[in-house]
Amino acid sequence: MSESTREKEKKKTVGVKEPSMEILINTLSSHKDKAREGARHTLVAMGKPAVPSLIKALKNKNTLMRWEAAKALGEIGDPETASVLVKALEDDNFDVRWLAAEGLIKMNIQGLKPLFEALEHRGDSVLLREGAHHVFHDLAKGGLRKFLVPVLAALEALEPGEEVPWVARHEMEVEVPWAARRALEVLEKLKNP
Repeated sequence: MSESTREKEKKKTVGVKEPSMEILINTLSSHKDKAREGARHTLVAMGKPAVPSLIKALKNKNTLMRWEAAKALGEIGDPETASVLVKALEDDNFDVRWLAAEGLIKMNIQGLKPLFEALEHRGDSVLLREGAHHVFHDLAKGGLRKFLVPVLAALEALEPGEEVPWVARHEMEVEVPWAARRALEVLEKLKNP
């Protein structure tokens, strides 16, 4: 690059500020795809400093903002956001739920503890069970298979739409929290041998 070209480029950027976190987050709800995508990429590039704002955006009423926030958090992959992504598995928008599950899959074993805890306490939530199934199904393809199979089996016993007598369904709903608790105990032993 010639010196005159560098000078011209420098003059173009003089006085141009990086967009503020607030502007970037607000842009996540833009109806302009390129603007949303650009803001998300910038936030992902920021990494951990963007996480608190993205967590707040994930709770926004605007579906586009929640979608972009879930995607960004998944791409950042910070295990500290696992519990937030677990909550997003119960979002009213399927795409947000899907991205939350994908983010947990990316975290691998580091995202499992909050998911097991949620299943243990809210195992009756159909949306949570569906999201957990997505996560476990993908992670069970790897080295976590033996560890996840019992929980996956309990989730698969409760396929939505199947007509099951109330008593049997209740017993199966109890099985999911129990299997999640057992998997959590095994996980804790793995981390603390």
